[in-house]
Amino acid sequence: MPPTTPYAGKFSSCPPYGNNNNHPQPQSPYRSNTAPKPTRENIYNNTYPAAENPYDVPQPQSGYRSSSVSSNPKEHHYSSCTVSENPYSPTQPHSPRQHSTSCPGRAYRHTSSSSGSEQSSRSSAAATKARLYGHGVTTSYGEMCYHDNSLVSASLEALIQHLVPTVDYYPDRSYVFTFLLSSRLFLHPYELMTRVCHLCVEQQRSGDALLDKIRFREVAPKLVQLLTEWTETFPYDFRDERMMRCLKDMTHHVARGDEYSWRAMQQMTQRLIKRLSALGQYEEAVAALNAVAMERPASLKSKQASAQRSDVLSVCDDPFILAQQLTHIELDRLSFIGPEEFIQTFAMKDPLENHKGFFRKRKTTNLEAYVNWFNRLSYLVATEICMPVKKKHRARIIEFFIDVAQECFNIGNFNSLMAIITGMNMSPVARLKKTWNKVNTDKFEILEHQMDPSSNFSNYRTALRGATQRSETAHSSQEKIVIPFFSLLIKDIYFLNEGCASRLSNGHINFEKLWELAKQVSEFLVWRQVVCPFDRDRRILQYLVTTPVFTEDELHLASYESEGPENNMEKDSRRSLRSSLLHRENRS
Repeated sequence: MPPTTPYAGKFSSCPPYGNNNNHPQPQSPYRSNTAPKPTRENIYNNTYPAAENPYDVPQPQSGYRSSSVSSNPKEHHYSSCTVSENPYSPTQPHSPRQHSTSCPGRAYRHTSSSSGSEQSSRSSAAATKARLYGHGVTTSYGEMCYHDNSLVSASLEALIQHLVPTVDYYPDRSYVFTFLLSSRLFLHPYELMTRVCHLCVEQQRSGDALLDKIRFREVAPKLVQLLTEWTETFPYDFRDERMMRCLKDMTHHVARGDEYSWRAMQQMTQRLIKRLSALGQYEEAVAALNAVAMERPASLKSKQASAQRSDVLSVCDDPFILAQQLTHIELDRLSFIGPEEFIQTFAMKDPLENHKGFFRKRKTTNLEAYVNWFNRLSYLVATEICMPVKKKHRARIIEFFIDVAQECFNIGNFNSLMAIITGMNMSPVARLKKTWNKVNTDKFEILEHQMDPSSNFSNYRTALRGATQRSETAHSSQEKIVIPFFSLLIKDIYFLNEGCASRLSNGHINFEKLWELAKQVSEFLVWRQVVCPFDRDRRILQYLVTTPVFTEDELHLASYESEGPENNMEKDSRRSLRSSLLHRENRS
């Protein structure tokens, strides 16, 4: 469904959210006569060998698994589910009001050690606490409160107990995802895992060693399933050596009772180690790329020296191709952001922060790296515009980036779109009035309108909904792409966390808030797992991620070199910048 903004569908090259493969692409006005036109016959292939990745690291796999667990260990399977298997996919509930998670009023959970009379009296006592609330029914079961069969609040202890599987109970997948995601607001993942594993083992104890072994063999497949969902959805939790040690202990414990579950634990651990290894390689590659990008551009003391630097048009003169390569970078970096990183931002400082292993690495490393990529792209756009000596060349680069931004919009790459707009609105670029006078800004004004921050980015949110609907009914890989404006996504999650209390006045956890946090994060997980369908161009990718860019001061000075100061304030600013930058060069 296309966006319903006043400017929707006005781009001439391709309609918003249309299939770019079904219409002819316009000739690039930036193409030189000698440069060969990049081929597009294989744009929509679906697989890429790892060697084509500029980071040269394996891509992550789907983080979800089926929640169905057979009570027979020999019939139990631990196969991964498809990308679309999301706790909040269309077949799953999308809000606390629509969700029901193993409500005790319908099927009261119990352990195998509880007698029938105990279950009956417990259910009877809980049922007396039901009361009408508005148009729905709010019911309390022990320390868990439900509204219309949806969990809305509970004590922390009750939530932990609700996560623990038994012989005849396994928690709903949406509950597992939601609680594992947000429990870190209240306790460390290591503490949660320790308590869950302890409860799972202890509730099977009866005093008879043989009976205990039989009972644990029955519950082992469900415990393995829970740990599998944890390791595949939140693998970064296991960078903590204490988590890995706890996982190893449980593997030994399972091995004493059930061979099939033990084998599943081994396979799960191997996948986890592979995933963490890929993460380590990725972080090292990004650090190496950033080190190369930190090299300073040509000296600004001479515009002629700066002009010798390669510009973006010499690397790629086709806006469509450059937008595709930007989409590759976006999806590559999105794929390594752990869902827990959104919540770690708000989590209280852990008293064991200096513990070696887990806290040696920052909790939001990949999220911050992605935000830094947005900033880099903005500065790259501004650098490319301010660098050329000739006004005509600067105008051509501005027009080129406007077309790139348009193609990003049509692809559904809103993050690159906003980064380009941000770079073109930086003051060193915006002040180049003589250059802008040579540019047709009609398309740029449309793009700015789409990303207008007024009314809480209402135009952008309309376009995002259109892209999401297109993705859900996609007939091609390209139509599945949705890359949100990431800073706004973080802002939305931040204000959701700050605007709602995590605990209620009675000390219960506000689980309605946790449902909403999980809903937003799980939607992001669907977006990040899309495989980019475009061919990679290593030369363009290398240029985008490693070409040095100007700092803010260097951009201002380059802007003054391009178009001289217009008043005394700008003259003073140029003198100050020259002196400051010269002093830095001499010190270095």
